[in-house]
Amino acid sequence: MLYLYTPQDMACYQHALQQALPQQEVRCWPEEVAAVQVKYAVVWNPPAGFFKYMVNLQAVFVLGAGVDRILKRDDLDPTVPIVRLTDAGMAQQMLEYVLYGVLHVQRQMGQYRRQQTLRQWQALTAPSAGQTRIGVLGLGEIGGWVAQSLAAMGYAVAGWSRAGRQLPGVQDYIGQAALPDLLARSDILVNLLPATVQTRGLLDGRMLSHLPSGAAIINAGRGEQVDEAALLGLLDSGHLRFAMLDVFEVEPLESVHPLWSHPSVLLTPHIAAMTLVEPAVEQIAANVQTIIQGGVPQGLVERERGY
Repeated sequence: MLYLYTPQDMACYQHALQQALPQQEVRCWPEEVAAVQVKYAVVWNPPAGFFKYMVNLQAVFVLGAGVDRILKRDDLDPTVPIVRLTDAGMAQQMLEYVLYGVLHVQRQMGQYRRQQTLRQWQALTAPSAGQTRIGVLGLGEIGGWVAQSLAAMGYAVAGWSRAGRQLPGVQDYIGQAALPDLLARSDILVNLLPATVQTRGLLDGRMLSHLPSGAAIINAGRGEQVDEAALLGLLDSGHLRFAMLDVFEVEPLESVHPLWSHPSVLLTPHIAAMTLVEPAVEQIAANVQTIIQGGVPQGLVERERGY
């Protein structure tokens, strides 16, 4: 049996999974089932105790790329394999989201918005793509696609990761010691890092201060990676000109949080890259078959690394 939990599109996922895996009985929460019969779970942030009695669980498939919440659970046997989605339509969506932010900064759209409120008609100069230096933190499946795509559009792109990754047109910065140098050459910093022990609090005030004056940040990685108070201070001082934020330390963002009303902030409710049903189900079904055949599924999480 395959047991499904997702806050959105439950019926769509159940139908698609049953069609893709006709040999499996696909049931979904909150329907009561015999937990010992559940071999596979497909989930996105299931409720507490969800896995408690699933003693025959062979794999958990996460409907997203981030697995930090699953790894913290106390109701899941730590020996059960966790499999994340490696794309499922998210890479292209993330590119679109980041490109929107890049163009907002590059083409001076924030300033034009301010001019509109004052009814000012004034053309502003804008740097070319080649003059716009973009730094991408995280060069996995999604970050690598974003970095390569921006480079192909003519932007001056550099990428940072802990192990390094050679990508066409992307300057490679490797390891913690190289992070300040990556920040110092970034007019626009794009954070797409996974949530790990090492990345939590990575972009604190000291690290963000390495960004050049007038730089901007786009955060679609994880909220806990950026010190929100330090970010607000750098925006207030004018050191940073703009922040586009999709993720926050506490979600939903509290209604009294100053980020809501800051004139240099554009925020969105964790929608930069949404999981699409069809490609997600196709990937999960292929991985179920791989596991049945004794193979290693694509997207198998290394618990020590956190992704």
